[in-house]
Amino acid sequence: MESPNKNHSILLVDDEPDILEFLSYNLKKEGYRVFTADNAIEGIRLAKDIRPSLIFLDVMMPQMDGIEACQILRKDLSLEQPIITFLTSRAEDYSQIAGYEAGADDYIAKPIRPRLLVSKVESLLRRLNAGETEENQAEIHIDREKYLVESNGEKIVLPKKEFELLELLASKPGKVFTRDQILSLVWGDHTIVGSRTIDVHIRKLREKLGNNYIRTIKGVGYTFNEF
Repeated sequence: MESPNKNHSILLVDDEPDILEFLSYNLKKEGYRVFTADNAIEGIRLAKDIRPSLIFLDVMMPQMDGIEACQILRKDLSLEQPIITFLTSRAEDYSQIAGYEAGADDYIAKPIRPRLLVSKVESLLRRLNAGETEENQAEIHIDREKYLVESNGEKIVLPKKEFELLELLASKPGKVFTRDQILSLVWGDHTIVGSRTIDVHIRKLREKLGNNYIRTIKGVGYTFNEF
């Protein structure tokens, strides 16, 4: 019987041959279709070609690091956005924050045991499958009085700024809000925040609601999808 994991392809991007061999061997053994690249530029090319379900990115690589590669992948509207996780020996807080702000879904420290690797992959792909289910249903209700969001029958309490950001985008489905407009209307003209703040809040909303509601308009801003 063919493994159900054959439905998922995984792209491994790392400049260390031993790491690629270790990861590839253990994931292929579980039935996954595995592709490898030894640099970020080739990894981006492969991602556009094979459209993997999951990408493992090393952080420190020559020519282009994993952070930049992740940013490029997240801005590419032609991709059905994959799960992206960093697999790296760098475990400093600032490094992890940079990874998450670039659009990563998870951050795994090297070295990793085979069983933990497989468990992590299964967990990440379950998250992807859950997002696909939500996309098929595409139901969301916003209670502005209670600061409460109901997505596919599940009640979700959002922090104030996440709720206000979602409320703004959903107030005019299909309208593209620029970054400057979002900063002004949600955070106010007199509040100093970094431009990455919006991206972090968008990422958190997608984690909680699924990827189908908010669409990135490259170089401009964000819009709430019309259904």
